[in-house]
Amino acid sequence: MRKISETSPAKPFFLETDSGKRFCLYHTPQLNTQSYGTFIYIHPFGEEMNKSRRMAARQARAFSNIGYGVLQIDLFGCGDSFGEFKEARWDIWKQDILFATQWLKKNASTSIINLWGLRLGALLALDFACNSEDRFDNILLWQPVLNGKSFLTQFLRLQLANKLISENYQGMQEIGALRSSLAAGSTLEVAGYDLASDLAVAIENLRISNLVVLESNVHWFDVVVDTNQSISPAKAEVMRKWKKEGNNSLHMHPISCLYFWTTQEITECPELISATTQLFIKDHHEL
Repeated sequence: MRKISETSPAKPFFLETDSGKRFCLYHTPQLNTQSYGTFIYIHPFGEEMNKSRRMAARQARAFSNIGYGVLQIDLFGCGDSFGEFKEARWDIWKQDILFATQWLKKNASTSIINLWGLRLGALLALDFACNSEDRFDNILLWQPVLNGKSFLTQFLRLQLANKLISENYQGMQEIGALRSSLAAGSTLEVAGYDLASDLAVAIENLRISNLVVLESNVHWFDVVVDTNQSISPAKAEVMRKWKKEGNNSLHMHPISCLYFWTTQEITECPELISATTQLFIKDHHEL
């Protein structure tokens, strides 16, 4: 197995868009022979983004060291980019990815562009690819959200966490009230993030089973407790629907490690980085 260095530099810059600047980091391919392509990294939602920064940086450096460029972009209203989170919209985030692809076409040494998304960012990657004029050779999904409605419910529960010991806590009834408020056009503050109605509605309507990309190899890395356990019925159903719709290139890769995007302390999963990197070493050796 090739030893992976983690010393490659990244270029910070601000990418101009129609709605302000986006903070980006570009990791250039480090192999002297050739560049095998580029990745656009699409980060997860809310605090999951911050919890995952170290893992994203480590994987980006690992990709760089095997001959891939990686463009990490902070989406509108996130991280160090222009805008307030309360102004963020799903379509604006998709436009951000479009600007990222255009930047790579002008500045990268290869025309091969791949997408890499984590959690809700994986759904954003798929949704963008479904409606893009560009073809992406590979779409890398790290623990994608299956269902936007369930994801939104989990996020709204954070707003109610401080009421768990209250006699007035009514669980799903209160979640329903929050969801109704969003549907009516309100903006809600949830765990320090102002969530706009338009963004919440867009997220709620997402289903990975409906985001079938036909012309890409899709690699789904699934973080599980036991890699020997059977795939869950929900995930098996997604794979069946994708195949029925015409994509026979959806590959599931189970990995056992901690849910680094939710742990209280910053956590790493070296097994995920190793497996992902080795997959793409194997991929370009077969070219």
